[in-house]
Amino acid sequence: MITKEITEKIKNLAITAGKQMLGADRREIGLNAKEGHANFVTKYDKAIEELLQRGLKEILPEAAFFGEESANGSFPDSAYVFVVDPIDGTTNFIKDLKWSCVAIGLTENGERILGIVYNPYADELFWAVRGEGAYLNQARIRVSAEPLERGVAVFGTAPYYEDIPDHSLDKAREYLEKCIDVRRTGSAELDLCLVACGRAELYFEPRIQPWDMAAGSVIVEEAGGTVKQWDGSPLDVTKACSCMAYGSGITLERL
Repeated sequence: MITKEITEKIKNLAITAGKQMLGADRREIGLNAKEGHANFVTKYDKAIEELLQRGLKEILPEAAFFGEESANGSFPDSAYVFVVDPIDGTTNFIKDLKWSCVAIGLTENGERILGIVYNPYADELFWAVRGEGAYLNQARIRVSAEPLERGVAVFGTAPYYEDIPDHSLDKAREYLEKCIDVRRTGSAELDLCLVACGRAELYFEPRIQPWDMAAGSVIVEEAGGTVKQWDGSPLDVTKACSCMAYGSGITLERL
């Protein structure tokens, strides 16, 4: 049972982590490359993840931790698992584009039950607890009811995987002809939040990791939207998979 007290503590921790992002010394960002094309990590990714790991351990000691910068091997075999991206949108962070976030998801026996996404640049805290609705700061949010032809689509290109980008670009071209316009922002978790609050009607990406969607997917669903894999199967938070999220005016059959 995730109490309101626990939720508030996690929200406050996300805000603290976001402030650390805002305070970054851009002259010494500590940039390093990871495996895959255009896949980077900074000293701030690592420092914020360490802060989150310590803080979440204090809040919910029985929970395992699965973070982007420290994950090794398979998804933890634990009743509770925090799935964390310390900076989702690292390239944006490196380039000072001010579109990055702290993302904290929580699973219980493999089911996604809580999502918190904080964009410190806009001071926007998106959050949801399973069965309790979705919120932006203190205001309840809902997905858009517009059909795709009156909507905006946001997408990711999965640049780390050399065999993937063409798939998403082909899909983006297809949707460009079906909707008002398409956008590529560079943060999957924030893209999901755009769908959750009705700023976009559709999000799609051919392959993302658990920490890129564990939090935002809960927020979309609690806002009345749908999150699936591209083939319509359920999202799998334990491994990399495709992801598609959309508002209430869109059906999978129309996609």
